[in-house]
Amino acid sequence: MSSPATGPVGIRRRWTEHGLVFIAPFLITYSLFLLWPLLSGVRMSLRSDNITGSGGEFVGLDNYAEALRDPGVWSSMGNTVWFTVLSTVPLVVCGLVLALLSHHLRVVEWLWRLAWFAPFLLPSGVVGLLFLWVIYPSDFGFADQVLASAGLHPGIGWLTDERYAMLSVVLTTVWWTVGFNFLLYLAALQSIPRYVYEAAELDGASGRQRLWHITLPLLRRTTGVVVVLQVLASLKIFDQVYIMTGGGPDDSTRPVLQYVYQAGFTGYRIGYASAVSYLFFALIVIVSLVQLRLSRRRGEESG
Repeated sequence: MSSPATGPVGIRRRWTEHGLVFIAPFLITYSLFLLWPLLSGVRMSLRSDNITGSGGEFVGLDNYAEALRDPGVWSSMGNTVWFTVLSTVPLVVCGLVLALLSHHLRVVEWLWRLAWFAPFLLPSGVVGLLFLWVIYPSDFGFADQVLASAGLHPGIGWLTDERYAMLSVVLTTVWWTVGFNFLLYLAALQSIPRYVYEAAELDGASGRQRLWHITLPLLRRTTGVVVVLQVLASLKIFDQVYIMTGGGPDDSTRPVLQYVYQAGFTGYRIGYASAVSYLFFALIVIVSLVQLRLSRRRGEESG
């Protein structure tokens, strides 16, 4: 006969005392939809499984060794990093500028906020097809019409020329996702106490001085969060590239996630695709640790 401390009642009491009963639904969901797929992916990366999950054998680290020698992996990694570099700076700067404008514009304030945040609510398929069929078509697209009206030569291969394809994807992404950064900056601006500006104004500080010595320093933590989120989001680019360029021309815009997709679902090599995805995961972890270290150092210096 079990004692009260070891029986079902005792176990339930200990779970309740430690709060495990309340977090059990989260732990179960977390294990089923994150931990198990993560471990399953590691297992597949060590095998030569095909898309059906059968007919493979254990190959150890051969998939990883092949991925490190594969020029397609390195070119797609380079495209992903290059897109991240090109998109992060304008997305952070434009988000800050739009937030400053919206915070100081008092005429139809709600309209400006809606106009700048609304594109972020659009699905990636809608955005990709909009720019593919309306903005970037040669000779009759909106982008070429703007060039023609400015007296410049239209007919640029926005999505078919290697010189402009990546830049076109970056411009699309900036228009589409800048609203998220704008919202974060706007919330941070509204949290700055009004009396700080009033005191600076009484001391004779100009608008530019208040911006450089009050607003931007107080937005430093928000900027760090925005940069981290933006870099991680840009590294995971897939949708707009797949819809607009398909990774072309000549794989000049193909990101690493599209390479994983092609290796797994077009080349039917699920094991190899899993290995490439975990190498990419290692890159994201390294970038995250570097950013965390830099943010901590800036926090210590400011403190």
